[in-house]
Amino acid sequence: MTGPAERIEVSRAGDGSTVGELCPDTVEVSFAGDGSGVGELSWGMWEIWHAMVAQRSSLPIGGTAALQADSTVEAVAAELRYLMGRFPSMRTRLRFGPDGHPTQELFASGRISLELYDAPAGEDPAGLAARVELAYRERPFDHTGEWPVRMAVVRADGRPTHLVSIMNHLVTDAAGGAIMLREVRERADGPVVGLQQLEQAAWQGSAAGVQQNARAMRHWERVLRTVPARRFAPSADPRRPRHWTGEFRSPALPLALPVVAARTGGDPRTALLGLYALALRRIGAAEPVVLRPVVNNRFRSVIGETVCMAAQAGIAVLDVGDGDVQDAVAAARGATLAAYKHAYFHPERLKELLARVSAERGEEVDVQCFFNDRSTLGAAVPRPAATPEELLAARARSTFRWVRRIDLAGRILQAQFEDAPEGLLMEVLTDTHHVSPADAETLARTVEELAVEAALGFLATGADADADASPDTSPGTVATGVPR
Repeated sequence: MTGPAERIEVSRAGDGSTVGELCPDTVEVSFAGDGSGVGELSWGMWEIWHAMVAQRSSLPIGGTAALQADSTVEAVAAELRYLMGRFPSMRTRLRFGPDGHPTQELFASGRISLELYDAPAGEDPAGLAARVELAYRERPFDHTGEWPVRMAVVRADGRPTHLVSIMNHLVTDAAGGAIMLREVRERADGPVVGLQQLEQAAWQGSAAGVQQNARAMRHWERVLRTVPARRFAPSADPRRPRHWTGEFRSPALPLALPVVAARTGGDPRTALLGLYALALRRIGAAEPVVLRPVVNNRFRSVIGETVCMAAQAGIAVLDVGDGDVQDAVAAARGATLAAYKHAYFHPERLKELLARVSAERGEEVDVQCFFNDRSTLGAAVPRPAATPEELLAARARSTFRWVRRIDLAGRILQAQFEDAPEGLLMEVLTDTHHVSPADAETLARTVEELAVEAALGFLATGADADADASPDTSPGTVATGVPR
């Protein structure tokens, strides 16, 4: 942690903010940055706002990090001041009209509290940091009256040991978060690059933006009019609460996917999407498989380096039949190109299109099947292919558990993939009236089963695993933390 050591004043929190029995001290941090104004939400903001409303959550992002031994509260305060001043999305709140319509408001300056928690004698400061993070995640954000970031320092014997930083998901997606972290490390001080959220919304409302949205909606309409209306038959095991979230931790997937990708001519992300589509067929999904890959959108140069919400869920149609892994990956490679091209649109206009097409078809068209790859699989450093023994041993260590049960709005199935210390974490959110708990767990385990069995088969041929590889130049799906 580096930064100018300005004098700070510490006071006791007066807003009732507590973690358990602990009431933090606070440091008030003033900040200022370029730009101000009020405007419509950008398309990326609309996308995540729909998700937040549906899941009744701010879908917080961020986490906890251990601090270096020489860290100071002054340096953390300076970093918070830098973040708030440099990135307009950190200084943006929402406004709501009488009809509930949200707009964004960018502020040029303000003050934000940095909270300080002292670990009681005998308590592990890492444990206290985990409690602070949980409290930050569970307390709803006030979108109109609170800055969209919460930051705290945990101290032990007066020494800062951990930093907790949690943001409202309206601030950015994962790709934007990576840009933010890079600029913080470098202490970038030139003008921010790319269209910011207010500027994006202005362009999206222009003639060029309207044309872009119209092209995307024409593609969506062609898909919506031709695919089966339902992804699954009604579940044979509906539950209450209705929506369940499970976590599948797979040490085997990061080992198997590079082998599968190399032998199928894709990359690990495309291979994972193809395997997921094939696994959906195995649990009874309609053919063709229709799913919503979350697309980076930062291959669009005007937002490529912007810290904001830019990722959106496109739509991909995969004809996988009951074929093999090679066919499924090929289908994923072909289908996703159109999904990437048409994943930049106004989500409100898509809602209207879905309602119109459903009414004209006389049946609700369900496109609530999402795929969100937040992992770094595509950027992993190449390593020697895993041996069959390593693959089987890793698969034996996989675990699945249910972590959340709640009633949410609408029919949904989402798979979200993230890096984890033990391998790859697959989070599955299912509407149990749509996909039963047993089928959702089978879905997760089948993705791994298909990957491992295919990798074992490829390794058994003894051929060069790179012989059939071809470069995959697609923009790729990206982590957004955009659960639907």
